[in-house]
Amino acid sequence: MHPILKSIFYQIKPIVPRRFQLMLRRTAIKIKRQKVAAKWPISPEASRKPKFWRNWPRKKQFALVLTHDVETAKGQENCLALMALEKSLGFCSSFNFVPLRYHVSKPLIQKLNSEGFEVGVHGLYHDGKLFQSRSHFTERAKKINHYLKDWRSVGFRAPAMHHKLDWMHALDIEYDTSTFDTDPFEPQPDGVNTIFPFLVCNSDQTKRYVEMPYTLPQDFTLYILMQEKNSSIWQLKLDWIAENQGMVLLNTHPDYMSFGNQNELNGESYSVSIYKKFLIWIKDNYAGLFWNALPKEMARFWRHHYS
Repeated sequence: MHPILKSIFYQIKPIVPRRFQLMLRRTAIKIKRQKVAAKWPISPEASRKPKFWRNWPRKKQFALVLTHDVETAKGQENCLALMALEKSLGFCSSFNFVPLRYHVSKPLIQKLNSEGFEVGVHGLYHDGKLFQSRSHFTERAKKINHYLKDWRSVGFRAPAMHHKLDWMHALDIEYDTSTFDTDPFEPQPDGVNTIFPFLVCNSDQTKRYVEMPYTLPQDFTLYILMQEKNSSIWQLKLDWIAENQGMVLLNTHPDYMSFGNQNELNGESYSVSIYKKFLIWIKDNYAGLFWNALPKEMARFWRHHYS
């Protein structure tokens, strides 16, 4: 999306009814999906291995990184249930919170950390304006760094996957997850075309962080916009990534997950059973073959072995 159009969109978005927004986006994505079949959900070129590639820890076939963006207070209310679900199946993940959009629960952050999960920062306001200018970003970066320190977090993801990777050196982070291998449906659709992490260094090589693109389609795209009914696309993409020894990185949102019965589902939610069945499918089909890493563990592994 052109920067001017993007600015206009985020200015008028608050006054456009949510139902109308979704209707427009569903229509647009249906048309575009047919045009991008050759590069979504799989971009074949993204399988190229990094220079000096060796292997994942313990010679696992592929890596699995589970992340969640908590966009609203409603999503925050679902975090403990989601954590319990993953823990019961033997998985760990990270939860990214928006510092100034809703009241972020410190006890929840402490609980997640104590249970072996991870907490990251997801923008500042989630208003689409983070990158509107370099000076604006620099000012917001100071506040973001405050929350990174306060929450003892080392990772960041920008709302709507907006990104300017060279600007992010202003953040006190070990990693960022604001990109994707291929996703032509995002507002800033410039995929990095790799299913592996990579280092981002500043011009004089004095600062660096690990960039980790998400490599499975987001749940909002699949289940809210495309209105898919199962995890077949996730399974298809994971099979391909596993075949190519890559990193499976999934971003889901507890805001859109329904933990109740089917009667509570609406056009802006999907049953958490889809996600649960997907995790069970991974265990059943790839037991012992994947490394389920927290994002910070992935970042530290990559810096140590591929810097």
